Amino acid sequence: MICPHCHHDSSKVVDSRPSDEGRAIRRRRECEYCGTRFTTFERIEKAPLLVIKKNGNREEFSREKLLRGLVRAAEKRPVTMDQMNEIVDKVENQIRATGENEVRSQVIGEHVMKILADVDDVTYIRFASVYREFKDMNNFMKEVQEMIAKTNTIKDGEFG
Repeated sequence: MICPHCHHDSSKVVDSRPSDEGRAIRRRRECEYCGTRFTTFERIEKAPLLVIKKNGNREEFSREKLLRGLVRAAEKRPVTMDQMNEIVDKVENQIRATGENEVRSQVIGEHVMKILADVDDVTYIRFASVYREFKDMNNFMKEVQEMIAKTNTIKDGEFG
């Protein structure tokens, strides 16, 4: 494995453990040249999954792109990188479980928002504001009010 710091091609595995509910192996490596530690993941190669964008274009599903969106939405919020990676894992697994090779971007967004709603309200609203492309304040306020109603229902002991 090539070191991301010095680009030397010799590293040793320091730690190895299952990840993504056993679907991947997470390895901590150390460059034998400069000593930099870095993480790699070994996964089973899967058939490509295409995302159908709102404009009809198709592009390959990107875990990294989804994770970047979550990182932006969770900026300065108490959402850990592990939680964000777990969300991406869950969403990808839910989509792949359908057996389809193509999925609409709206479906991906809905999966993310369903999980985010239980993780952090502000991150959820930030993600929703980009995903749903709120055109005006009324749409934004409607989403916030729905989130508040859901939170109040849970606090009152009703789980829906």
